[in-house]
Amino acid sequence: MRFARIPRHVSFIPDGNRRWADERGLARGAGYAQGIERGINLLELCRDLGIEEVSIYGFTKENVRRPSDQVEAFRDACTEFGIRAVDAGAALRAVGDVDSAMFPPGLRMYAESRSDGDLRVNLLVNYSWQWDLFSAMQHARTNGGVTYTGVPKALATGDVPRVDLVVRWGGRRRLSGFLPVQCAYADFYVIDTLWPDSQPEEFLNALEWYQVQDVTMGG
Repeated sequence: MRFARIPRHVSFIPDGNRRWADERGLARGAGYAQGIERGINLLELCRDLGIEEVSIYGFTKENVRRPSDQVEAFRDACTEFGIRAVDAGAALRAVGDVDSAMFPPGLRMYAESRSDGDLRVNLLVNYSWQWDLFSAMQHARTNGGVTYTGVPKALATGDVPRVDLVVRWGGRRRLSGFLPVQCAYADFYVIDTLWPDSQPEEFLNALEWYQVQDVTMGG
């Protein structure tokens, strides 16, 4: 499928994993692994479409307050997804609080340096907007302040560019702390399907919708 306008940077919030498991009478952590293949397929579609960068919400610093079996399940799923994305040729960076014990050890090397690849992928693991903004405050203290236009670069996610389109599965109509600075002018598309049941056509529908959005960035 051809589109007249392709977003340079898209972001995915793959929500609904626990509800998917609940509907099937499974342990609540069972839904996370079901979405790995969906995510890999979506990256391949982004590559085919000519999208340059993808950011994906793995889990937050708040999510780790959940029961330990769920925490283990989504940490494992994020690690497997990240490794498979690298194997598929993604230039992966793991974004999150690497100093925390909750950061997946298997992704630590990708927090330190981005892997080689043709599609830039930012996987948010053990991330929170407070951690991101606090890093900017620390940067300002260490460097004697920060300029008005330099605030985005001072973030812990300073090398993650502005997001053009956010697509959220699972029906929730909220950002949930996802890259708030980069998403300040992003278009937001919500899909009711729970993430483990997601289909590529849903993202194509989001791109169709994006074609007619008026991107002004406040101008």
